[in-house]
Amino acid sequence: MSLLEAVRSALSAIGANALRSALTMLGIIIGVAAVIAMVAIGSGARERVTSQIKSLGANLAIIQSGNVTQGGVRLGAGASSTLTDEDSRAILKEVEDVVAAAPVIVTRAQAIFAGSNWSTQITATDLDFFTAREWSIGEGRLFEPEELRRGEIVAVIGQTVARNLFGDTDPIDQQFRIRNVPFKVIGVMAPKGQSALGQDQDDVIFVPLDTGRRRIVGRNYARDASVQTIMVKFASEEAINPGIEQIRALLRQRHRLGDEQDDDFAVRNLTEIANTATQAATTLSWLLAAVAGVSLLVGGIGIMNIMLVSVTERTREIGLRLAVGARQRDILAQFLIEATTLATIGGAVGIALGVAAALSIASIAGWPSVVSVDTILIAVGVSGMIGVFFGFYPARQAARLDPIEALRRE
Repeated sequence: MSLLEAVRSALSAIGANALRSALTMLGIIIGVAAVIAMVAIGSGARERVTSQIKSLGANLAIIQSGNVTQGGVRLGAGASSTLTDEDSRAILKEVEDVVAAAPVIVTRAQAIFAGSNWSTQITATDLDFFTAREWSIGEGRLFEPEELRRGEIVAVIGQTVARNLFGDTDPIDQQFRIRNVPFKVIGVMAPKGQSALGQDQDDVIFVPLDTGRRRIVGRNYARDASVQTIMVKFASEEAINPGIEQIRALLRQRHRLGDEQDDDFAVRNLTEIANTATQAATTLSWLLAAVAGVSLLVGGIGIMNIMLVSVTERTREIGLRLAVGARQRDILAQFLIEATTLATIGGAVGIALGVAAALSIASIAGWPSVVSVDTILIAVGVSGMIGVFFGFYPARQAARLDPIEALRRE
């Protein structure tokens, strides 16, 4: 029997029991659809986490003030203002491979423009912040060095603030108030989107560091030139850990801490946190794929079961074909092709349903999904392999039938 004849015979047998064939394929259809949908959703989750982390900037470390002990009680990071402008300048000057070191003070306040108002985050910093965050200006300009030095009352705003505070009005050169202090808008940042924690990064107003200390935050920060955090950007990922050790040694020396004293600051490696989050998302996608893969296994077992039933039902047909000269390999090929065809058709339908399900979930939930060609090709290949693997035993049983015994059966 030629391959073409075997295929025709297999398709004829499938068509003769259309309903049973459809039910047999259902397990493969569900399995393939589940694998494609779950892998697409998992890949989308990984890409979303990766993009949110990248929006923070690459090769970053954050130094937080505080972590001091008073009366035997450890107050934790941020409890005391132990970092200063000078610390940030010393880090930039003395630590190797540091590209930027930005002092930062963050608070929240109400911004008012004409009849509109908007509660937002106020970030007092310098130009190194935008270098560290890899954040470009969208309209207007950033602060001039002289404006930073003199503490001018100017501001650069995020897209969310521009939209909610100014509406359709062009915000450039407009004046608005923060705690009754009139600020002039000199620029609007390019959109940044949500952070990995779901925070809107565009909901922010940037002001010069000294301006924020004196006019918005309060006297304590202004009196001792202290800051809440220092954001440090390194030239490469490999330079982060050695650089953090240098920073720790430098700050302990500058803060005159003895060997027995704890650090009065805390350093966080954002790159390590980013890598951990990406690995977690990757693990999630593999887990989803593995769970969905169980459906494929169940579908394969269903094919084996139905093929065994088919062999039993068609015993006389098989015996007759063997009696008139069909070889064992012809019978084997016929049933293998029949099982593989069932699995492949089921895989094709499953691919269509899986892609549709992934796109539907992405549309309804607002969650990204990534359907790759590789995933589709793997799903087709796996469904075909399942047909061969689970169809081999029934096909082998059919090929080994004794023609005389087969013809005697009712």
